[in-house]
Amino acid sequence: MILFVSVILLSVLVGYLVGGRLRGFERLHLHHWWLAPIGLGLQVLPLPDARNGTDFLVRMTVLGASYALLLIFAGINIRIPGMPLLLVGLTLNAVVVIANGGMPASQRALEVSGQTEALKHLTADEGSKHHLMTSADHLTPLADVIPIPPPIEQVASVGDVFVYAGLAWLIVAVMRGRTGEQAPPEKGRRYRGRHRPGSARAPGSVEPPPAAATTLGTSR
Repeated sequence: MILFVSVILLSVLVGYLVGGRLRGFERLHLHHWWLAPIGLGLQVLPLPDARNGTDFLVRMTVLGASYALLLIFAGINIRIPGMPLLLVGLTLNAVVVIANGGMPASQRALEVSGQTEALKHLTADEGSKHHLMTSADHLTPLADVIPIPPPIEQVASVGDVFVYAGLAWLIVAVMRGRTGEQAPPEKGRRYRGRHRPGSARAPGSVEPPPAAATTLGTSR
């Protein structure tokens, strides 16, 4: 959570430094935005931590549904700045979680980041969404192997790096008014084609005869 908040605050600061303003978010239109809070909400639910049986199926169903909703949300809004990176990061994390029944965390990364309590917790096999990495895990280079030392004290995955980079890109771009949406046509401007009044005459049209000159005062 500290890393998430830090990325947001730093991104807002950078946005101001490059001339952006928070009012840029007034123009941001996220399609099916409700998918994101539901997907994130599923990840914070308390889940069983068993490695097999019904508890395992329940945990994987919830986590799978969470990532599915988030991936759909990112895919629908792919034209918005930052969403391509978010989509890549979420995909990498989802693949690792599904392949291992949860996100493996490196013991060395936990030690370097100063998370002694988390290490004890995972050593006792009490993690529902994370577990201590073992030789039986798959795709371990994509797992939580990147230590972030104090004061952050967190481990991150390659997918997390993409997610945070995408989030930062989105915030800065939107603050600068770049939402990825096409500008609507200007109202009040009428098309003046070739056959509109005031435009050039269409080919083949006949010029009206000039008005007859008055003969007043010229007759004999």
